[in-house]
Amino acid sequence: MTARAADRARYDRATAHLDAPLAIVDLDAFDSNAEDMRRRAGGKPIRVASKSVRCRALLERVLAKDGFAGLMSFTLAESLWLARSGFDDVLLAYPSADHAGFAELTGDPKLASAVTVMIDDPAQLRLIDAARGGGREVVRVCLELDTSLKLLGGRVRVGARRSPLHSPAQVADMARTVARQPGFQLVGIMAYEGHIAGVGDSLAGRPLRSRAVRLMQATARRELAQRRAEVVRAVRAVVPDLEFVNGGGTGSVQFTAAEDAVTEIGAGSGLYVPRLFDNYTSFTGRPAALFAQPVVRRPGVGIVTVLGGGYPASGVAGPDRLPVPYLPEGLRYDPQEGPGEVQTPLLGSPADDLLLGDKVWFRHAKAGELCERFDALHLVEGDSVTATVPTYRGEGHTFL
Repeated sequence: MTARAADRARYDRATAHLDAPLAIVDLDAFDSNAEDMRRRAGGKPIRVASKSVRCRALLERVLAKDGFAGLMSFTLAESLWLARSGFDDVLLAYPSADHAGFAELTGDPKLASAVTVMIDDPAQLRLIDAARGGGREVVRVCLELDTSLKLLGGRVRVGARRSPLHSPAQVADMARTVARQPGFQLVGIMAYEGHIAGVGDSLAGRPLRSRAVRLMQATARRELAQRRAEVVRAVRAVVPDLEFVNGGGTGSVQFTAAEDAVTEIGAGSGLYVPRLFDNYTSFTGRPAALFAQPVVRRPGVGIVTVLGGGYPASGVAGPDRLPVPYLPEGLRYDPQEGPGEVQTPLLGSPADDLLLGDKVWFRHAKAGELCERFDALHLVEGDSVTATVPTYRGEGHTFL
């Protein structure tokens, strides 16, 4: 029996009393992935990206481990909810225009001390001030550095379009703006190198493409390491007591951790290891989060139909954004239909061994987005479900 077949047998036994659709997290794999991330971080703390987990119980589990400290959130409403729930170090990784949220933040000393917000433009400071109402708490802010690699005088850009702050001088100017503005305290710098951390460099059947990605990433790492160090020096000249410099992502933990200027790593997808993280030479994780759909039809030889399953991930639309049939091995989509809203035909010889009601296990393309489809995660240890915990959605929250 292969390792994957053994996993399927375990998951089927563990959830035999549960009807699909359902979602699980294999805690043995989750903990193993966390340990691998901690090892690669080389002693620097990992701030956990909450959008990649979206389950309070699992956020608490990973933060209880050595090597993990603080959360990186994705909306202001989520940040405030997490802070009210007892998380005392929440970095909002994206700018916000949530006026009601800023009024709440600036009016509550506990929230203001726990939450750090992201800015990259003086207009965002003005928006926060306009939203204060009667709130007078000092707002902790972090500046985001644009990590993109610019070539040929800027005519070619590699990387996400995020912050407009690219050069050391631009970031230092923004730091001075914050320092002059009453009611704000600059505490950190964040730089997410998605073109390094979030792009696989070992694509099956595409050796030339893989080599090009590795070359691009090596060039980008060298350029960013030098520029990030210069940015940190420039900002520390304005704010000597800067608390943190955050960088990285699941695919670049060890590379970013090696930079002296970086004090902490941001990562989260490596805990669940969705399908987009299969194609890396820098690490190998264990799939920890899966969902199961039930067989509801047998249209013919070599075909079964499961209920639903059309859960595409965000990003540029393409086959790599689709969930992948994972267990039993050997199933594939009908190219004329793909994963459907209410039914999904699956082709392959394993279909002939599946009965009505049997579970087919899938992996989502991305990590936390799976939790927007399910209100609970069944936590599997060995061949048993040892707990069932709510996702954000299960607690009544859909922040994005």
